[in-house]
Amino acid sequence: MRRPHRAPTAGNGSLTLALALPLALALASALVLALPAAPAHAATGVFTYVYKDPYGGVRTGLLVDPPSGKCHPLPEAIQEYLPPAHSPHNGTSSTATVFTGPDCTGDHFTLRPAGGHGSARLKLRSVSFA
Repeated sequence: MRRPHRAPTAGNGSLTLALALPLALALASALVLALPAAPAHAATGVFTYVYKDPYGGVRTGLLVDPPSGKCHPLPEAIQEYLPPAHSPHNGTSSTATVFTGPDCTGDHFTLRPAGGHGSARLKLRSVSFA
């Protein structure tokens, strides 16, 4: 005669493994969700440009360690009634792409990292970093 099949008990290794695996996965998922998100990559350094203030004076604007992968409208040149900025200098560790439009639109020009620059003829209203 055959012995009846018994359900696993707490002392049985297969029950312990059956409970431990889902518990371990749940704890790992909770840990991943609890960790802070990695910071966005930033272009390390300073990006400068020249603009005219409301009184006609020449000023230098700058972006310090700007985040990469997003558009940076230049506040002093964002509105169409304001003159565009010019003479950009890329002192960051990333490639900068300058745009004639306020939301990284229009004509664009790329400036190499660590020293790429443009003259007063290069007009811009926004920039992004790769």
